[in-house]
Amino acid sequence: MAQYSRLEVVATMQETGMVPLFYHPDVALGKKVVKACYDGGARLMEFTARGDFAHGVFEELNAYVVKELPGMIMGVGSITDASAASLYMQMGANFIVTPSLREDIALVCNRRKVLWSPGCGTLTEINRAEELGCEIIKLFPGSTYGPGFVKAIRGPQPWTSIMPTGGVTTEESNLKAWFDAGVTCVGMGSQLISKDLLAKKDMEALQERVTNVLQVIHDIKGR
Repeated sequence: MAQYSRLEVVATMQETGMVPLFYHPDVALGKKVVKACYDGGARLMEFTARGDFAHGVFEELNAYVVKELPGMIMGVGSITDASAASLYMQMGANFIVTPSLREDIALVCNRRKVLWSPGCGTLTEINRAEELGCEIIKLFPGSTYGPGFVKAIRGPQPWTSIMPTGGVTTEESNLKAWFDAGVTCVGMGSQLISKDLLAKKDMEALQERVTNVLQVIHDIKGR
């Protein structure tokens, strides 16, 4: 069962402005990564379920988070059908992120009042997702559309909340462009949790990077 309501998840996304994305088959390494992000100030983590037996990895990670990292909200991304969404919700996923708009996933998540964020790339998809109860739209891939797309969408639809994933970097200029355009938060994967940091297992550097990015976002939103 989810530990957090969808409104609590939305509030945390709005407050922190960033959702780290991560997957690795090594559970021990995964625990270190989640803790480094947590110690750096992150309060959300999207586990991108892309590998074989990924559900087993998530089950162990989420159990660790529930026990050891109070206030950390674990969700699952790269979900492509309702059965997978249901499986991860049974393991305690607090939000579900999908690469595309799938109405079957919307139904099972809404039934359990779990936040779901579908990948959308057109105004029609965004409108349909919101009609299905979506709180925060995932703009994917963000690099294809850019901040200009977000600004254009929010002109006629200021109520639309958007989280770009892909095309978001740790540079202040990039983050400023997205938040000035009106995004609610950003999803960051390898730009934040890089292969180099994972290879070196440099969790201190990861923690520092997370802290710095969150501070930049905080400063931009406060201007």
